[in-house]
Amino acid sequence: MRSRIFLKNLDKCFSAYRIFVFAQLAVLATALGGAPRASGQDLAAKPSAVSAQSKIIVIGFVGWILRHDDARRSEVRLAERLHSDFPDAVVSAVFEHYKRGQAHALIMRELNPRHEKTLSAEMRSQARIVIYGHSWGASEAISLARELKKEGIPVLFTAQVDSVSKVGEHDGVIPSNVQEAVNFFQRYGTIRGRSKIRAEDPEHTRILGNFRMDYKKNPVACPGYPFYETTIARTHSEIECDPQVWNQIEDAIRGKISLTAGN
Repeated sequence: MRSRIFLKNLDKCFSAYRIFVFAQLAVLATALGGAPRASGQDLAAKPSAVSAQSKIIVIGFVGWILRHDDARRSEVRLAERLHSDFPDAVVSAVFEHYKRGQAHALIMRELNPRHEKTLSAEMRSQARIVIYGHSWGASEAISLARELKKEGIPVLFTAQVDSVSKVGEHDGVIPSNVQEAVNFFQRYGTIRGRSKIRAEDPEHTRILGNFRMDYKKNPVACPGYPFYETTIARTHSEIECDPQVWNQIEDAIRGKISLTAGN
């Protein structure tokens, strides 16, 4: 029994060490080269002029030390497409995983364009929010949803892609203010995403599925990605650039937009 506990703790230590090494390599690569910036405008720049009754707020989070405007990233490209296709119906923005406060501030500005001292019950009921992310960004997505729950604000949909829990966060339990949630993960390589999410309250939250992706059988190319992502964390990066995953997430979000526009 003691030997099993020892081996389990040892495995956790090695996993933490691998993640630390990966992060340090990422910092070095960024310092040497940097990530390309998106050509479009900063999607998080200003509140929308559209009323809170008719818009959807779509928040994305990138993981590790990735930039919110790195045009190679599926999270960023998704936000840009939504911004381009639905300029009058969607507010889309991407944030670094450690900037949840900025994401929350954007939501508050959009829900309260007149800068009232507090959000009214009507403002809260009108909220239409979607949150997604990859890696630490996926963990941050659920933390933001949980923060919104404390404020009585509903969330339409959350999507986690190879979610890696941050210290003090609980990315495996979806708070009851979320209507629907989905989880995509893979189980190979140095960094592996959470394999299962569950609803805090199944009567209020529908889990659409925990979908395992296999990049040993079906590898995906990630053009332009740094060497440490395509080698040390290859499968963790492949799910981040896999169009099959992101097309399903985008279809779900577009479905929410269509339903909102029809109301």
